[in-house]
Amino acid sequence: MKYELYYWPGIQGRGEFVRLALEEAGADYADVARERGTAAMFKVMEASGTPPFAPPFLKAGKLVIGQTANILLYLGARHGLAPKAEGPRLWVHQLQLTVADLVQEVHDTHHPLGSSLYYEDQRAAAKKRTEEFWSERVPKYLGYFEWLSEGSGGSYLTGRGLTHVDLSMFQIVEGLRYAFPKRMKAFERKIPGLIGLHDRVAGRPNIKAYLASDRRIPFNEDGIFRHYKELDV
Repeated sequence: MKYELYYWPGIQGRGEFVRLALEEAGADYADVARERGTAAMFKVMEASGTPPFAPPFLKAGKLVIGQTANILLYLGARHGLAPKAEGPRLWVHQLQLTVADLVQEVHDTHHPLGSSLYYEDQRAAAKKRTEEFWSERVPKYLGYFEWLSEGSGGSYLTGRGLTHVDLSMFQIVEGLRYAFPKRMKAFERKIPGLIGLHDRVAGRPNIKAYLASDRRIPFNEDGIFRHYKELDV
């Protein structure tokens, strides 16, 4: 079955967590809005009997599946990116939902007052939010995942087998390095387990090939991870 991924064509955003899973799985998929424009995306949203609230969403046969963590729950069970047993699979899903919370925190560093406002309209609030993010939220979230990596008993967060959460944590590290290179460089000594995980994921054949291809959209200041010099001090 060929999947159809629907997400904004010019950014990595939340869709990138799904792309990484599809690429690691070697799945046959079309990144529809990049190939045919956003009109095709809106057409599916309007026609679906179970319309998603917003991109990303995945079309798998007759299924239309929205929300990043929900998509990964579906793909993980079908492509060996999640445990087969229900309990461990739900545990991985729980971790993915925690990643989703962290992604929202990252977004709010540059848009703390509202997504409909320009960054320039909320610079002072963004600076204040970023300070709190790095002093309180990053240690809490990345400290938690570092703790998991230390106790996993394997090369990945939940043990010896790669899951979609490992791919997502790779993206978190990559994104924070782009958005906050100075802050992240100083913080990385506190999370050696996650940095090792990042490097192992980056070296996997399918991911390595994807990162070197034009399918990987570069980070930019329209996505979730944005680099503003005044926030990276």
